[in-house]
Amino acid sequence: MSREFIRFALAGGVAAAANILSRWLLSFFIRFEIAVVIAYLIGMAVAFVLTRHFVFARSDRQVHSEAMRFVLVNLVALVQVWIVSVGLAEWVLPWLGIVWQKDLIAHVVGVISPIATSYLGHKKFTFG
Repeated sequence: MSREFIRFALAGGVAAAANILSRWLLSFFIRFEIAVVIAYLIGMAVAFVLTRHFVFARSDRQVHSEAMRFVLVNLVALVQVWIVSVGLAEWVLPWLGIVWQKDLIAHVVGVISPIATSYLGHKKFTFG
């Protein structure tokens, strides 16, 4: 593994923690399916700042251009996170008989699921 990928994974871990914690807090007030999306946006903002400053070398693009590209890559990842999280929470985990903390388990797996595709997208498209 490259140092860059390790830095990406660490930055992503911090962003994932922000995502998961905010989803947990939001779930007290709104439905899980909606909380996943809002928490993803919070995590994405954290990820952009960390990734831009600590992971990839500066590109020739303006910050707003990098931000727009970052959002596009993350919109693809959001679909993946939502499908995995909701699919696990609503169908797979209950089918397996896992009901204790099913939302947390499903959300953690969902947040982790796009690490490779996001890394490549940001390396080649956002900051490349």
